[in-house]
Amino acid sequence: MALPPALELLAEGDRVLAGLIDRHGPPPRRRAVVAARRFEELARLIVHQQLAGKAAASIHYRMEEVLGGRVSPATILAAPANLLTAAGLSRNKAASLMDLAERVAAGEVVLGRIGRLDDDRIVDHLTQVRGIGPWTAHLFSMMALARPDVWPIGDLGVRTGFGRAWGLGDTPTPKELQTYGEWFRPCRSAVAWYCWRAADDPTAG
Repeated sequence: MALPPALELLAEGDRVLAGLIDRHGPPPRRRAVVAARRFEELARLIVHQQLAGKAAASIHYRMEEVLGGRVSPATILAAPANLLTAAGLSRNKAASLMDLAERVAAGEVVLGRIGRLDDDRIVDHLTQVRGIGPWTAHLFSMMALARPDVWPIGDLGVRTGFGRAWGLGDTPTPKELQTYGEWFRPCRSAVAWYCWRAADDPTAG
């Protein structure tokens, strides 16, 4: 798989990025999730907040089961109050999912047309929902909308991987990572992916 031309150009000017590309290959090509599945993807990201991958996947699976196999505004709004917490969700996450379902049903959050917004307005649109912060909005833009230039400065894995790969000594703060990321426009989503790889690689850096 060939590198996107803009990423290849960035790698020519940054030896660390070039090394990450040599080590891990091209980043995965993402396709935007169809509008009908965006609610489910956003709900999955809420479940995954501040949880390890396996634990979050297990809770998400149980949530799907108790909702009859379909995570949607209708199934969440029809669920008894304690059903989501019985599946393993915290009360805060259950409340977040309920608020999201209510806002989507009321037309206050419009996921079908959210792809028409620019990156900053997507964050503004989603963070009106209880429990959704910039991290969730950034990950939704990257994964569900396949946006190429999202820089999730609040993600600990991205910050850890960047600090390790670029030999900073310390994990950069979100503000510091924001500044470092300016060099990598318009390919910051791909660079974030390499940061995740570096965070998982004890030999990186």
